[in-house]
Amino acid sequence: MTIQLPGPDGTLRTYEPRTEPLALTTGAPFTSRTVFSAAHVVADPFADTTPDSPAAIDWDATLAFRRHLWSHGLGVAEAMDTAQRGMGLDWPGAAELIRRSAAEAKTVGGLIACGVGTDQLTGPATLAEVRAAYEEQLALVEASGARSILMASRALAAAASGPEDYLDVYGHLLRQSAEPVILHWLGPMFDPALEGYWGSSDLDAATDTFLEVIAAHPDKVEGIKVSLLDAGREIDIRRRLPQGVRCYTGDDFNYPELIAGDEKGFSHALLGIFDPLGPLAAEAVRVLDTGNTGGFRELLDPTVALSRHLFQTPTRFYKTGVVFLAWLAGHQSHFTMVGGLQSARSLPHFARAYELADGLGLFPDPKLAEERMKNLLALYGVTR
Repeated sequence: MTIQLPGPDGTLRTYEPRTEPLALTTGAPFTSRTVFSAAHVVADPFADTTPDSPAAIDWDATLAFRRHLWSHGLGVAEAMDTAQRGMGLDWPGAAELIRRSAAEAKTVGGLIACGVGTDQLTGPATLAEVRAAYEEQLALVEASGARSILMASRALAAAASGPEDYLDVYGHLLRQSAEPVILHWLGPMFDPALEGYWGSSDLDAATDTFLEVIAAHPDKVEGIKVSLLDAGREIDIRRRLPQGVRCYTGDDFNYPELIAGDEKGFSHALLGIFDPLGPLAAEAVRVLDTGNTGGFRELLDPTVALSRHLFQTPTRFYKTGVVFLAWLAGHQSHFTMVGGLQSARSLPHFARAYELADGLGLFPDPKLAEERMKNLLALYGVTR
């Protein structure tokens, strides 16, 4: 059986899908790395919504996908960028997602950390209002029993006049947090509104401010997540962290080498690409647990081409590819996204994502994935 896939130039090429998936099973908990997958949300395709209406979530399918990740030993990073925070999922929807997922994690014994931001602010805000918004979300996550991830704030980026404002806001939040948190530095390639975060567009200066926040409160920072798509900078930051503060890579371009590490250390992981790669990523980390770095790289290195494809510019639309692959893999019954974001990538982009994922053996049922891909192609007018 073959399938006709469109290329970037509009011409069709013949592709022969694989017939057997990669053999992946659940296993023992990880011992050498802590690994989170940022997880997507499943939209309710039957809800009568408009682009400006609140997100309609299929809660059963959304929670089922989290159970899938937990079953493979992965932690869930909830209500993050991958869940379309600020791109279709508003704060009331995120709050409900946090409550439901945290309760589900308790039921199954799953590891969970949840995003704390300021997205209830919908217009210009003062620094005091930014602090209050962070506090509201921090209180909800702490009440849920989940770990907290202090996300970058568009409102803070707009309100801050320099590094001192970041030091003040983050210092205030860390002093009052009940438990150590994960700090998240999300680069402007993921969200253009975060340009100049930490008070400067000069990354060296911004890095110094980021590290100053951590150095002032090392007992309140469990770890950091760096999402700058710059392996060298992440390694530099990692080596400058206070003792006991973890680095979680958020680099969806260079994650194998960063997780493998070097003689001076390694990164743990908190990655959006581990949403579609979950079972394969888990298998690779278990190989790494045995001390077999080469085997880990053999499994994970071939996935980078898919990740770089999904996260190509405009990077913030990687969620479309993530949900597309979840549909092909059978984790949801439709390819509909919150905010209609399924329209954010082209048919040639989808075709290449399918080809790369199929080549990796990511689809538990290759025939189902092929049928769904053909249905999508037919919708776009590809009939042969």
